[in-house]
Amino acid sequence: MFRTLLTMATILALVTGAHAAVQTKTITYKDGDVECKGYLAFDDAISGRRPGVLVVHEIWGLNDYARSRAEQLAKMGYIALAADMFGGGKSSEHPEEAMAMGRKVRQNIDAWRRRALAGIDALKAQPQCDPSRLAAIGYCFGGSTVLELAYAGAPLKAVASFHGAPVSAQPDDVKNIKAAILMCHGAADPLIPASAIKAFRDPLDRAGVKYEFVAYPGALHSFTVPGAENHGIKGLKYDKHADEDSWKRMADLFKEKFGN
Repeated sequence: MFRTLLTMATILALVTGAHAAVQTKTITYKDGDVECKGYLAFDDAISGRRPGVLVVHEIWGLNDYARSRAEQLAKMGYIALAADMFGGGKSSEHPEEAMAMGRKVRQNIDAWRRRALAGIDALKAQPQCDPSRLAAIGYCFGGSTVLELAYAGAPLKAVASFHGAPVSAQPDDVKNIKAAILMCHGAADPLIPASAIKAFRDPLDRAGVKYEFVAYPGALHSFTVPGAENHGIKGLKYDKHADEDSWKRMADLFKEKFGN
């Protein structure tokens, strides 16, 4: 009898374990007439609602790297949506094409913010998401995007920018900020001049906004992306220490804002 019960328990554990895993799927949402195709990731072993994190891609668009970060967050217990900022799930490995897609979004700040907020709304609508506990992280173009979300007064507990091009907050923007801001920067990044960092920090400092700015000595642009140098653009390179330390700082910030 005991052996039978033990066997049944073992089978049940195996079956349960087989179903307890990170689930991923593409979800479609809209920004006006533009159809966006985001990538959702969550762990179905967790019951009930959990904090949601929007992941905003680099200038290359919604690619495997952005998806992998969403999956990484899901393994940490969050529900994550890798947003589609270019519409149609577009991505490109060609620098000129990628830059053109980014410029098209960035040319109108209100439209840029609206596209990002559409991703937040799509995340909030998921049954596994606790809409009162939200954050956003972004890389390169995405780092700039999450700063714009903070400036727009999005209902976020925190935003983390990784090697993002800094954007300056306007006086009205500063009043809107609800999110804690973490800015992780490569101190040797040749694509972001010191003047841009100063233009980012000065308005926040004048307004007394609390934020964390971390500059990693020797780190270049895209320091969190393995193989970044393969794009053939001077100034892009992975840095293991900066990648791991910046992710830990983000995780610690989320624990502070969301609890365990």
